[in-house]
Amino acid sequence: MDRKFLENIFSRSKDKKIFIIGDIMLDRYLLGDVTRISPEAPVQVFDIRKSEYRLGGAANVGYNVKTLGSNPVLIGIIGEDPEGLLLKEEMEKLSLNTDGLIIENSRPTTCKTRVISDSHHLLRIDSESKSDISSVSKMKIINYLNHHSGDIGVIILQDYNKGVLSKDLINDITGFAVKNGIKVLVDPKFDNFFEYKNTYLFKPNRKELEDAFGRKAKLTEEFDDFVNELIKKINCENLVLTLGELGMIIYENTNGNMKKIKIDTKAMKVADVSGAGDTVISTIAVCIAGGADIKDAAIISNYAAGIVIKEVGIVPIFRDDLIENILKEQN
Repeated sequence: MDRKFLENIFSRSKDKKIFIIGDIMLDRYLLGDVTRISPEAPVQVFDIRKSEYRLGGAANVGYNVKTLGSNPVLIGIIGEDPEGLLLKEEMEKLSLNTDGLIIENSRPTTCKTRVISDSHHLLRIDSESKSDISSVSKMKIINYLNHHSGDIGVIILQDYNKGVLSKDLINDITGFAVKNGIKVLVDPKFDNFFEYKNTYLFKPNRKELEDAFGRKAKLTEEFDDFVNELIKKINCENLVLTLGELGMIIYENTNGNMKKIKIDTKAMKVADVSGAGDTVISTIAVCIAGGADIKDAAIISNYAAGIVIKEVGIVPIFRDDLIENILKEQN
């Protein structure tokens, strides 16, 4: 990959709209110090120095799409609560369109609070609902897609099992995509793992794949059996299996003929893997929108993941930084 090749991909994806549908979250970071034990109980006392808010879940995917130079359209559910307002404010600060945010009055905005001291992640506190969204919200999502059908370059389904991507909505969205010739990329979770049928790309990680089949793989070669069975069930065109420090494996399914490509990880050190999966799916989507094939898109995303896991917390990947890092690593 040379500079011209990489810049052409990102240049072609610049004006493409990538629709991200799924569980939108607010990430709250409480940063401070632990220097003593409480006199009330044998627990640490955390002194807060500052708090920060960032986009999480599908919102983080949307932000990564933007920092990579494409045009994200986020569709998801928030509550009518302070966290929902904060999430909307953070999106507006980052110039992200909020038209696709749907408010459910009886549902809390998904918020994850991380307590961090001296780069050590001490505790996470979650506020969320995992029940399916209302039928009214589902209809609003489908109506939004139908209204913008001519603008969609790629669809990402970003599932964290928080209730947005229910079985019937998944079926409606994939049916819509097939009808309109739109590529769907899936970042799955356990609950609806086998519901994502006839998609362009399915991107599980090792734990998700093993959980879905109810058994561990002792050797990486054993993943081939899982993947072959999975592809028969869901009929996806491509599958990218992320393996953490072991890198990733690309499986290309061409009319039942399987091609397998192993890619080693690019990370030299690992500080925090939070958000790495978001980085991978965002980068692949932008590259696919820019005309890259699945192999090149996955390789570029592997470099992107290697950059972000060197940092503490969930951080975005920027287009120019990614290009420069790839060129540096290849020399």
